[in-house]
Parts: sequence; structure tokens; C-alpha cells
Amino acid sequence: MPDLSFAFAQSLSGLTAAMFLFLIAAGLSLIFGVLRVLNFAHGTFYMLGAYSAYQIVQWLGTGPITFWIAALGAATGVALLGGIVERFLFQRLYGKEELYQLLFTYALVLILSDVAKIIWGTQQKSVSRPAGLTGAVSVFGATVPDYNLFIILLGPAIALGFWYVLQRTRVGRFIRAAALDRETLGALGVNVKALYTGVFMLASFLGGLGGALISPMRAIVPGMDTEVIVEAFVVVVIGGLGSFWGTFLGALIYGQVLSFGILFFPRFSIFSIFALMAAVLIIRPWGLLGRPLK
Repeated sequence: MPDLSFAFAQSLSGLTAAMFLFLIAAGLSLIFGVLRVLNFAHGTFYMLGAYSAYQIVQWLGTGPITFWIAALGAATGVALLGGIVERFLFQRLYGKEELYQLLFTYALVLILSDVAKIIWGTQQKSVSRPAGLTGAVSVFGATVPDYNLFIILLGPAIALGFWYVLQRTRVGRFIRAAALDRETLGALGVNVKALYTGVFMLASFLGGLGGALISPMRAIVPGMDTEVIVEAFVVVVIGGLGSFWGTFLGALIYGQVLSFGILFFPRFSIFSIFALMAAVLIIRPWGLLGRPLK
């Protein structure tokens, strides 16, 4: 059995992974909850966010705030791309069967992945950690990088911020109403098409931000999009597709099960995740905090 400090460090590692996954999965769940589209291409926005952050850092050079400008710039650029994609492509998918949605979005994955290879090549790229977050601190005997602590704190802050927007603002009420009854909302004079585009851009922003923030911790390579989208789908299946807090809970569970699975069962760590997902699907097919689809 590992000592408590090592177990605590492993738990923090799982929390860090969970917060990254929450950023990706939250956008995926938001698109499904409001637009009712299974967006398999969401992982590609994550990859483009990482590549864009790398490119902006290359343009701006080293500096105390370069990374933050790159992260926000990359997320904004991905959000704009998401708006274009939704406006000219995804609007044709609304109301279609899930099979058509998956096939269409998977084709989009292949196209955008090849575009990324043409622009940035196939070699690994990397981004340095931001100034001021390059060190580490000792917490209960465990050495934790400053950047990891920042991500652990950022995840709940973003979750609370979006909860406030969805629950306490006029725009949030429109978004929740659109998820329940699009036709009635349109009859009340709300521009539902513009609202859908805004929701898709918001989800794309989260995906791009997740990719930009993870660039100092993981190599930026082609194929990182398909890897993360599988993890994001596992998270939303466990938590409940379309449930915001279910996504947060699913990310926490995923991070801890994977982290301690690697510690105790290194050869079966991935198996433990999919075994958990299978158990949730058998016992509660709509997820821990999700609702049955009518």
C-alpha cells in the first residue's frame, strides 16, 4: 500500500486530468443538451486549440503574459471557427438521426485533422509553462506543480461561472428553454438560430481552451483529438449526457478511477474505466445525474 502523501499526490493528478476533461466534456454535453447533436468533431476543436496556442506563442515569442494571450486567442479563434461550422454545416443536422450526425461529424474530424497536418506537420509540438507557474509546492508531503494546482482551481471556477450564467441570467434562461422546446421559444420572438450558433461557439470555446491549457503538459500531435473525444464521451455517459453537473461529476470519477487504477492495476487501468461505464449503462443508462430521453 502506498503512503498517504503518495496517494494524495495521485489523487491530485487525477483531479488535474478531471478538470481538463471537464472543459472538453462540458462543451460536448452542452451541444447535445441544447442542440441535440452528437458532435464527434468536438475533440478536433480541442486539438486545434492546442495547435493554435502553439502557433501564437511562436509568433509572439517568450514573455510574461504570452501564454495567456495565446490560450485566450486560441480559444477565441476556435470559437469563431465553431460558429462558421455550425452556421453552414451543423444547421443541416438538427432533427436528423444520431447515425447521420456521427457519420457527418466523423467526416469533419478527418477533414480538419488533415488540414492540421498540412499546416503544422506531423512532428510533436510543445509549449512551455507560463511564467509564474513553473515551480512546485509541497502539500501534505506531496510535491505538486503550480500549474496543476492552477488547473485544479480553474475547473470549479469555470463550472460555477457557467452555472451562474445558465441559471441566473436572461441568456441562460433562453438556453435552457431552447433545450426543452425550440418551437415555443421561437414563437415568443427569440432568434433560435442565433442562440444555437452562440451555444455552439461557447462549447467550441471550451474545447479550444482545454486544448490550449493542456499544451504545456502534453505533446501536441495529430490524433490527440480522437483520443480525447473517447474520454469525453465516457465522462458524459457516466455523468449523464446533457447534464452540466453530471459532466462535472463524471470527470471527477473518471480522473480518480484512472489515476488510482494506474497505481493499483497498471495493466488494467483503462479496463477499469470502461468497466465502470458499462456498469453505469446497465444500472442507469441515462447517467448518474442525467434524465431519460423522452
